[in-house]
Amino acid sequence: MNPFPRRSILSSSVGAAGGLAAAAIARAQGVLQPAHQGVGASDPGPRDPVRDAENPDILNPPLTDQGTLPNLRFSFADSHMRQTDGGWTRQITQRELGVSTTIAGVNMRLKAGGTRELHWHKEGEWSYMLYGSARITAVDQNGRNFVDDVHEGDLWYFPSGVPHSIQGLNDDGCEFLLVFDDGSFNEESTFLLNDWFRHIPPEVLGKNFGQPASMFGNTPPEERRYIFALPVPGALDADRIEGNGRVPESFSYRLLQQAPQKLPHGQVRIVDSTNFKASKTISAALVEVEPGGMRELHWHPNAAEWQYYLAGEGRMGVFASGGNARTFDFRAGDVGYVPFAMGHYIENIGSSTLRFLEMFRSPTFADISLNQWLALTPRELVQGHLDLGDQFTGHLDQTKHPVV
Repeated sequence: MNPFPRRSILSSSVGAAGGLAAAAIARAQGVLQPAHQGVGASDPGPRDPVRDAENPDILNPPLTDQGTLPNLRFSFADSHMRQTDGGWTRQITQRELGVSTTIAGVNMRLKAGGTRELHWHKEGEWSYMLYGSARITAVDQNGRNFVDDVHEGDLWYFPSGVPHSIQGLNDDGCEFLLVFDDGSFNEESTFLLNDWFRHIPPEVLGKNFGQPASMFGNTPPEERRYIFALPVPGALDADRIEGNGRVPESFSYRLLQQAPQKLPHGQVRIVDSTNFKASKTISAALVEVEPGGMRELHWHPNAAEWQYYLAGEGRMGVFASGGNARTFDFRAGDVGYVPFAMGHYIENIGSSTLRFLEMFRSPTFADISLNQWLALTPRELVQGHLDLGDQFTGHLDQTKHPVV
């Protein structure tokens, strides 16, 4: 059972959002100024006080910040939304978050029966279900089909080129996050079934399907498809077609049924091609950090990190080569990005659980813990670098603790 029902998150977040907005306005009215610890000065000129209050570590960065790094944060709230009679969609790609060269993300909502048109694309598609239920279908290159119902906390992965569909179920459909293994991906540039039919001469369609050419040439216009309304489908078994058999590796995965790694200040679930075998290009971790806790100081030796924040308030500090460092603030609906191999931490600065996804364009998840690295390095060598004495080196832990 999903321990984080969307409706409870929504109902609590409405009140929380109102409280956060009020607090942000209150802080901005004479309290939050670009001046602290004896540096900076007030800002009497034109400004967006609510925006400033939402990003306190940009307005008043820690004194440990230094140099120039690209922007590593973008919010879906700032993304253009495409709306149809079946739902809506919005995206964050390299066009919105320039540094995100490896991964792009799409946030999509389907009403009950709302259908993402049968389509395929060049990129692999990984998804996390945020709310509700959906029916997904796909057919692979050997004519083996796949049909499943996915619910909150479930994943799916469709390899590049594999045609598929998504349809909202139950009374209120679904919402989900799509992740693609190319930062330049564009949701407007997929291969759509109806679009192709509109660009094939009727006589060619007739030859292909063994039907009269007169049957064709009346394909609905594009604006009537893409995301459109259909009746809610019936029982799952009725949609399963044996045909040439089922795909050998399931395209869906029940992430919340996976036992998490439990820690005193949070928990982590890791999913990659070792346990979700179909997911060949995307790996991920679902991280939960309790108030006062922190995703430990670490970096990833195999890929850049693309983040999606599900709940709570967090602060991320990123360390780059050359002594450059920046700090960013996040809340639900935000996307973060950590370029390849840069050290970072993510701290819960709110009063509720911070929940976020880490995603990587890699078949396997890998991270290196700063604490573990130093604990497994000769003590004299560490002391010679940091000059922190026996108390520090004696407390280093050879076991990795993702949340501290």
